[in-house]
Amino acid sequence: MAQLQANETEAPVMAPDTAQAIELRLERTFDAAPEMVFDAWVERDQAVQWFGPHGFTVPLCEMDAQEGGTYRMCMREPDGTDHFVTGTYIEISRPDRLVYTWAWEEDGVVGHATEVTIELSANGEKTDLVLTHRGFETEDSMNGHKMGWTSSFESLDELLAA
Repeated sequence: MAQLQANETEAPVMAPDTAQAIELRLERTFDAAPEMVFDAWVERDQAVQWFGPHGFTVPLCEMDAQEGGTYRMCMREPDGTDHFVTGTYIEISRPDRLVYTWAWEEDGVVGHATEVTIELSANGEKTDLVLTHRGFETEDSMNGHKMGWTSSFESLDELLAA
């Protein structure tokens, strides 16, 4: 069981291999304005409340939400197992678009990088979100992320409704 270390060092983030053909696309409508949905992705205090599959917590969340800035977070399973993800913000266009790299980190080593694009558009009083996560090495990896994102969106929906 990996535990969060108080003084873990930041690992370098590799460029995403977006040439990989395996891509995940999810669509969801949230009952909130695009600005509110966008802020939930880039403001630490909000991200820790919804990020990660249902039942997970986020004991570490470092965000420098500007183009070229980085993020690093730990998603902790109910059994205490930690999962670290890190990346770099490529494009930030509030409240319409967010693009960043995504790479799992294990024992300070950053793995294969993928790319996440969040596109938001107003739909009356609601927001339509399209998530495109591309560059997966395997279908299994893509399917695991699909389950994680779908569960995370349920928590995001709850946060925005509060």
